[in-house]
Amino acid sequence: MSQTKQAGAVVVHGGAGASCDHEDACVLAARRALAQLEVNGDALDAAITAVAAMEDDGRLNAGSGSVLGLDGATIEMDASIMDTRGRLGAVACVQDVRNPVLLARAIADTPHWMLAGEGAQRFARAIGLPASRPVTERQRAEHRKLMAQMAGSVPAMPGVDNAVFARIWNYNKPLDLPEATACDTVGAVVRGADGHFAVATSTGGSAPALLGRVGDSPIIGSGFYAGPHGAICATGIGEHIVRHLLARTVYDWIAAGMPLAQALQRGIDLFDKDVAVGLIAVSRNDAGACSNRAMPQARMTQR
Repeated sequence: MSQTKQAGAVVVHGGAGASCDHEDACVLAARRALAQLEVNGDALDAAITAVAAMEDDGRLNAGSGSVLGLDGATIEMDASIMDTRGRLGAVACVQDVRNPVLLARAIADTPHWMLAGEGAQRFARAIGLPASRPVTERQRAEHRKLMAQMAGSVPAMPGVDNAVFARIWNYNKPLDLPEATACDTVGAVVRGADGHFAVATSTGGSAPALLGRVGDSPIIGSGFYAGPHGAICATGIGEHIVRHLLARTVYDWIAAGMPLAQALQRGIDLFDKDVAVGLIAVSRNDAGACSNRAMPQARMTQR
């Protein structure tokens, strides 16, 4: 790892397919990350600061804005962190935690790299992390919209018949369809002035999805990756992203010398047009983002 002094950089996204009306949340997150970078120069602290800010926003599919499960009550969240100092942590299917990214960071200090479900929630309580905020009317409205879509013939999840979810239903509450799909994540990648890289991600899950569904966000090499040549963060439909090990694949192209913008576009081109996907990345000399959908984002560098 080179310790050459260079300009620190931050790139954040608010999810592939999310409204660009929410770009102000990304701008605020990037500003907070840069401010944190000025405080101690730690790329991971900066990435976590950015993601925690987006988790707290309430409009993005992470933390306080997470989607309701098909039962209209359950929220399951994933998050991850990684840097080039050897820190790695992830959480999957956790409930009732305000900032899953902070839980992922805490897990990195345990003997494990990932905790899931009830065990993750108990660990969060044990270390004093706050519980989730109450479900908002916006979240309930999005759930009503999804259920109406599920009752129609247009697939709510690309390539999957809506009727499949009725056949394989695994929530306690019975499926009750009435007479917008959410697949977005939030994430941040950071290059520190000392040459270290970091990535952090968080998601409120995908809709529609069965109870216990895990996407790409907490899976190393799929939704996130950081190494000596840069940091990559993916967003979109996780079931498709994991099949390409997208974050590591794009990282390897950059490590081999491919220009960052070309590597990002090549990663997006791996997917059919009906599959929402986006990428953000920082390398030793560049920073950028690419998506096949609208994607709120912000990119900032230290002066």
